[in-house]
Amino acid sequence: QVTLVESGGGLVQAGDSLRLSCAFSGRPFSNYYVGWFRQALGKEREFVGGIRRNARHTYYANFAKGRFTVSRDNTKNTATLEMNNLKPEDTAVYYCAAATYYSDTDNPQNYDYWGQGTQVTVSS
Repeated sequence: QVTLVESGGGLVQAGDSLRLSCAFSGRPFSNYYVGWFRQALGKEREFVGGIRRNARHTYYANFAKGRFTVSRDNTKNTATLEMNNLKPEDTAVYYCAAATYYSDTDNPQNYDYWGQGTQVTVSS
């Protein structure tokens, strides 16, 4: 049984930084592509960024480029989303997800496992 658990969310001010973590368990972590998504109240879930199995390639949504960084440590079964210069529009529940196959990774339907999410609130 694969489980993902996010942590690190909270309430911050505009311009601050946050580091979200995703703890993976149940199967070999290095077998999975990892994606981060977010969902704001009343909006659809959207892709934030992702990282391939070997950690050598990362991908970002346009709004995340230059401010967010995705990383992973396959020895610790964890993935991380570093967020800098946060803005009020970044307020959302953030999710990590794992996909067995690397295909159209900005589509949440292509992910096999999801965490429960962690709330990030950015005040102005």
